[in-house]
Amino acid sequence: MTVTDTPTSGPAALVEQLKGGLDAPICLTWELTYACNLECVHCLSSSGRRDPRELTTAEAKGVLDELKALQVFYINIGGGEPMIRRDFFEILDYSISQGIGVKFSTNGAFIDADKARRLAAMDYLDIQISLDGTDAEVNDAVRGEGSYATAIQAMQHLSDAGFDDFKISVVVTRHNVDQLDEFKALADSFGATLRITRLRPSGRGADSWHDLHPTQAQQRQIYEWLLANGDDVLTGDSFFHLNALGEEPLPGLNMCGAGRVVCLIDPIGDVYACPFVIHDEFKAGSVRDAGGFSHVWKHSDLFTELREPQSAGACASCGSYDACQGGCMAAKFFVGIPLDGPDPECVSGHGEAAMLAASSGNVVVPKPAMDHSKPQRTPVALTRR
Repeated sequence: MTVTDTPTSGPAALVEQLKGGLDAPICLTWELTYACNLECVHCLSSSGRRDPRELTTAEAKGVLDELKALQVFYINIGGGEPMIRRDFFEILDYSISQGIGVKFSTNGAFIDADKARRLAAMDYLDIQISLDGTDAEVNDAVRGEGSYATAIQAMQHLSDAGFDDFKISVVVTRHNVDQLDEFKALADSFGATLRITRLRPSGRGADSWHDLHPTQAQQRQIYEWLLANGDDVLTGDSFFHLNALGEEPLPGLNMCGAGRVVCLIDPIGDVYACPFVIHDEFKAGSVRDAGGFSHVWKHSDLFTELREPQSAGACASCGSYDACQGGCMAAKFFVGIPLDGPDPECVSGHGEAAMLAASSGNVVVPKPAMDHSKPQRTPVALTRR
């Protein structure tokens, strides 16, 4: 099949349909706050300090009313650390009462025994505990001192409370690739599900990406591990760029869903094409604008443009384009590669050449739109290569 062919049935046909956008997002991420007790070196939203403009409780409930009308069936809540908000449980309860299930990501610092029991008693709720190493040395180098012990304690509280099948969410880096089997064993020991996702050069990750992202050899290692374990591991479809490595595709969709099936609402109500491109170029509007979220999703110029057929660009002559679809838009954007260029982690090496061309030319590499890092942040030294 050439890049201009239009399939009429099967998975490829589904991908082509989704590229045209849906009436409502099927993966909506909502960052409730930029406040966070941690300051992870790869934080996609550069969180740390609360933004005084964040949506009020009433505004948050108004957004949930809109999402109900759009028939959105679940949302991903994150931050920052969402449990810092004093109205966290009020928002959670209201969402579930509206028939909107919630999956929220947390570092676990605020999950004690009592809160674990409260969470376990709720319906339509899923929890992701973030962990980036199976020991304190690897995890804490990225997430901060003591964060490993905190996350494990939260998992134990959830397990003791009878919370079934929470998720352990891992951002794969060059320092933890060799721990994938250990992550899986840890998840199994708690009756949890492992979720691994790709590192992007977004937020503070723009500064740490070159030191953290997996090597070319490790990209193949991830691909082969997912082929062997992918049926029992979640990925958020974030590794589709690895499909160019072989004939056997990884489970999930091989497409960028930004503005088509995916979007982000940030703490102050701005709507972006995806959680990894918090930048003015990918801001579609605000839930505070006339017409609210619904108008942004259905009528914004940005989302309309993203739903149009996209050119294969520099990847048009590559025989692997149908498999990897050119990779991740956000990963390209924040390293200075044109959006129709190759993924920076292109397994054929084209991304490395594109980054070299960008660094040796007059390309101005975009910076994330906002930085809510705490003042005088001291980066944590990375101990493994």
